[in-house]
This record gives sequence, structure tokens and C-alpha cells, in this order.
Amino acid sequence: MGKPVNLNRYRRAKARAEKKARADQNAVKFGRSKVEKVEAKFEQDKQRRDMDNHELDE
Repeated sequence: MGKPVNLNRYRRAKARAEKKARADQNAVKFGRSKVEKVEAKFEQDKQRRDMDNHELDE
């Protein structure tokens, strides 16, 4: 006879593997590099400054 098997351990390991695979897919699909994040922040700050400079003073 073989050793008894803990099925809960296998179920949890399978769930973890599926979750990791889904996370990896989302990282590729939605993730941005650090350079892209910095460039986006710089562009957003520039647009905000430009809009602030166009405000009418009363």
C-alpha cells in the first residue's frame, strides 16, 4: 500500500498555482515599467502646470 495523501494540500497548491498564473497574465497585460510610470507622472504634472497657468485671475 502507498502512503496516505493529503488532498487538501494538493487542492491548495493547485489554487495557488492558478492564482499565480492569473497574476502573471495581469502583470503582462496591465503592468507598466518604472520608466513609463515616471514619464506618465511627469506628463500629468506638466499638464496640471499648464492648466494652472491659463487660469483667469480675478
